[in-house]
Amino acid sequence: QVRLMESGGGSVQTGGSLRLSCAASGYIPSGYAMAWFRQAPGEEREGIAGINFDGDARYVDSVKGRYTISLDIATNTQYLQMNSLKPEDTAMYYCAVGPRPMAELLRTRDVLYWGQGTQVTVSS
Repeated sequence: QVRLMESGGGSVQTGGSLRLSCAASGYIPSGYAMAWFRQAPGEEREGIAGINFDGDARYVDSVKGRYTISLDIATNTQYLQMNSLKPEDTAMYYCAVGPRPMAELLRTRDVLYWGQGTQVTVSS
């Protein structure tokens, strides 16, 4: 069983920055990966960034160049540095763990474990 605990959400103005953290406890099998998803009100949950334990990262176009995902293997903690935030980035952000394809394809159906979510609100 893997437990995920996110932190770092909050409210910022357009152009601001936030850093999300997700600490994973429990056994994570080798070959697994971590990722960030988000869900805005009335929208489906979408994958935005994934990283495997080799450090290979993938981003969706909407966040590429503004968000940076990173992973501290020693502590099984992943981070999401979010810069140049826009109102359309407002959503509940979720940490996820799953097999390697999850980080590459960013599909919700590949996720095995979810965090509880942390709210990010960007005002104009």
